[in-house]
Amino acid sequence: MALGAPFHLTVLYRGPLSSCNYGCPYCPFAKHRETPEEHEADRAALERFVAWVESQPFDVSVLFTPWGEALIWPRYQHAITRLSRLPHVRQVAIQTNLSGPLGWLRDADLGKVGLWATYHPGEVSRERFLKRCAELDAMGVRYSVGVVGVPDQLPEIQAVRDALNPATYLWVNAFTGGRPYTRAERAALTHIDPLFEVNTRRYRSRGYACQAGETVISVDGDGAARRCHFISTPLGNIYAQDVRELLAPRPCTRVTCHCHIGYVHMPDLDAGAVYGDGLLARIPEGPEWVAPGAYLERARQLWRGGRLTGL
Repeated sequence: MALGAPFHLTVLYRGPLSSCNYGCPYCPFAKHRETPEEHEADRAALERFVAWVESQPFDVSVLFTPWGEALIWPRYQHAITRLSRLPHVRQVAIQTNLSGPLGWLRDADLGKVGLWATYHPGEVSRERFLKRCAELDAMGVRYSVGVVGVPDQLPEIQAVRDALNPATYLWVNAFTGGRPYTRAERAALTHIDPLFEVNTRRYRSRGYACQAGETVISVDGDGAARRCHFISTPLGNIYAQDVRELLAPRPCTRVTCHCHIGYVHMPDLDAGAVYGDGLLARIPEGPEWVAPGAYLERARQLWRGGRLTGL
């Protein structure tokens, strides 16, 4: 990318934090407890990243995708507040279980903040989780709610959907660690989440266009920039060079892509038509969300064209 060209960069930031206050059996992450020294290293890395965003001469959006739960720590609350108040930051979002305090959001620019909130039955009561959602509604915070589509938890997932604000999108991630879904289970989950079908596919991605590495990058605590979380080869380091020198159109090198934060950046799917400005927080706001049939049809066309494999 030519230096000086106007553009908007989206950064998925994942620092060294790897602890969580939950212990979900289906989650492969956050099985570590940080020492005070490790927390300090994470704090320093986060501060360095926020300062980097502050110094950039172009528009930036940030999605925090921690290995564990970050919003229980004041440093992440302060980072999101600080970023949201920067004039060149368009959006700042974070994945969270909503277990931490929420009052800090009143100091943030809520027009820019979005929460990607996940409900974990067995780790928190439905009543407590819904109370947190009601607090977000009262403050006017933009958020989505999601669950892992474990078949045995279908009644609980439906109960949460019934109790949530009808305007709140509830997404369902396909559960890949068990038996295949029955036809009835797929139908029930699609009734809850009209976009569930898209998450049940593995997209054949090798050799196909993706915005990852061009307008979207993944950055770790040391500043290493990669195309996305799923391609380990670094492009360079944001602290060692102008990040725009690292960006270029590149075909994907992975065989398949099956995670929402990956495949939504594939131009063929045109996820922006459904999510609009809510893309980072998984909040459908685009013109096709009212009737997302075109989005699903694009996925099916890719399927018929050999671009997808089913879960």
